[in-house]
Amino acid sequence: GVMVMRTFFLCALLVISAVASESGRLAYKASKYLNEGKFALAYSSYEASLLASRKESNLLAEARILLSMAQIRIYSLDLDFADSLLVQVRTDVLDSNTKLALLQARVSLENTRENFSKALELSASASEELLKKAPETLLASFYSEKAYALAAEGMLDQAEQALEMVRKQLSKKDGRYILAKAKVADISKSANADSLYVEAEKISIEENRIYRTASILYSRALLAERLGKSDMAKDFRKRSAHAFELMGLPKPQKRSLGEK
Repeated sequence: GVMVMRTFFLCALLVISAVASESGRLAYKASKYLNEGKFALAYSSYEASLLASRKESNLLAEARILLSMAQIRIYSLDLDFADSLLVQVRTDVLDSNTKLALLQARVSLENTRENFSKALELSASASEELLKKAPETLLASFYSEKAYALAAEGMLDQAEQALEMVRKQLSKKDGRYILAKAKVADISKSANADSLYVEAEKISIEENRIYRTASILYSRALLAERLGKSDMAKDFRKRSAHAFELMGLPKPQKRSLGEK
């Protein structure tokens, strides 16, 4: 099956703006851990932040923290758990950015489950108004997920249009855009997929994005297997698993090693 990877940390966007509050301080700390690839520490900080937001009766902060926690669960391949967190988000209190972040998380979850038609249906429900005001990183993330679902459903022209929207938000040289391009090329079995992965991997290593690098290595392993390059695939799997292990992500580590 097609493995779709998460390439954008929304959590930076979702850090509670009122850093002065206890929940805000804890969420800020969590996002720093996340950027350092310390997933377990980030998650426990978000859990503490969630409790604090409930004490403060700050429903918007609570929603954003639940979203951040769900994102980590998606990266960790704990998909039912991620779902159970997203269900707790009170939609009536959300501002437009958090509404789009919730929708993006849902699309991302369905893509990871390989429910591409459901992912497509969800992404099509984003209103013009919602997309108009959103920050670049969130838009890029949303359109990347949309592109993956479109490509998986064989709608390649539309997938290219969605990719063009990713490029508009970032730039041609942004590693996240190159990775989105690689993923779409991979899903559509295009010959340039691996060379795009190589380029994205190089940038990811330079930027010290451990999660992204590990995910790229896993995708390159699957691609190498499809092309009958088994030694190369084994090497990519091993390196990918090692990186996931260092991040404290046992499920992605097992997946990289081909274990259930």
